Amino acid sequence: MSDSLTILPEVTIFDIENAQERISSTVVRTPSIACPALSRLTGAEITLKLENLQAIGSFKERGAANKMALLTPEERAKGVVTVSAGNHAQGVARQASLLGIDATIVMPRFTPATKIAATQAWGARVVLAGDDFTQACITAEELRANEGRVLVHPFNDPDVIAGQGTAALELLQDAPDQDVIVVPIGGGGLIAGFSAVVAALRPDIEIIGVQVEAYASLSAYPKEDTPVLGGSTIAEGIAVTKLGDHCLHNMRNRISKILVVSELQVESAITTLAEKAKQVCEGAGASGLAAILANPELFAGKRVALPLTGGNINARILANTVLRSLLRDGRILRLIFQIPDRPGMLADISTRIGGYGGNIIEVSHHRLFASPSVQTAELVVMIEARDTQHAQQIETDLARHYIVRRD
Repeated sequence: MSDSLTILPEVTIFDIENAQERISSTVVRTPSIACPALSRLTGAEITLKLENLQAIGSFKERGAANKMALLTPEERAKGVVTVSAGNHAQGVARQASLLGIDATIVMPRFTPATKIAATQAWGARVVLAGDDFTQACITAEELRANEGRVLVHPFNDPDVIAGQGTAALELLQDAPDQDVIVVPIGGGGLIAGFSAVVAALRPDIEIIGVQVEAYASLSAYPKEDTPVLGGSTIAEGIAVTKLGDHCLHNMRNRISKILVVSELQVESAITTLAEKAKQVCEGAGASGLAAILANPELFAGKRVALPLTGGNINARILANTVLRSLLRDGRILRLIFQIPDRPGMLADISTRIGGYGGNIIEVSHHRLFASPSVQTAELVVMIEARDTQHAQQIETDLARHYIVRRD
């Protein structure tokens, strides 16, 4: 990094403690809970900081609340502008509605309609511009200059970082006995805030950052940043190609390592949180658990805390993610049968599956075009099993009686 970073302001523990007092009336103090189910699964002692329970479903409101509470009366009268595809947008919109401030939110043109509607529901004006965050930032800057609005940056602002740091302050106040804290990294505001708190109060705690593969700009840490191409990801909340300089300045040399997780690992973590911890979590929020599950040797026997940074996942995406995870784990089988085209075959197969303890979820029967012979039919059956071993048993037993393959 360039030497110019050294002149950027430090976010101090006093800034964060003041922010905690400042935002306490409008931001939820979320619980920090032990999770025995995840502890058994990972071999670590897991504590979850439930930021998915915020009013907007994300930690992002903390930074927005602190920044906007510090605005002068003149700045409030001018209104605010920000750029975000989701959580920060809703945080700014909600805080603006509470403070009586006019807010304009610039969102990329392909932002899901549910996120646009959620932001508009708080009374903010939404402007759709650009294909991604970088392009949307150009429009936000134009609005700031032309309309005189105050920019509330999603991450690269000391006041925003101090607000995000209040989540770490609460965590250490409620569950201080930690060895490691695992923090997702997008723009870097959250891990910068956590770093400031831990450095001041518990420098013995190790901080590990997590990025998703398509946006792993810090994969060479502590060496120079790596350019990334980006792309689609289920962890869209951390889909940022370049960290903010204020964020880098406040976290650099305070974290031990960066772990990079794949899309499939994040999907599996979302499912695990739903099944084991009973928590709905978006991809970015689940990336910390994904890193723990992918690197168990780094965490075994340690007390590990991780913020579930947000729960704003589309219901269809959540359902598909869980289904994909179950298919990969072998707990759902999709079996394709080639059977004689005669009465009673479907009943016989279903009876056998039931006898093996399998639960039939879906059946489709094809006679005309899918089967290799006019005398046969293709039957596609989706089956739920107790676990991978049970699924293999069902498939093996069925293969003794039918021509069957797993899709």
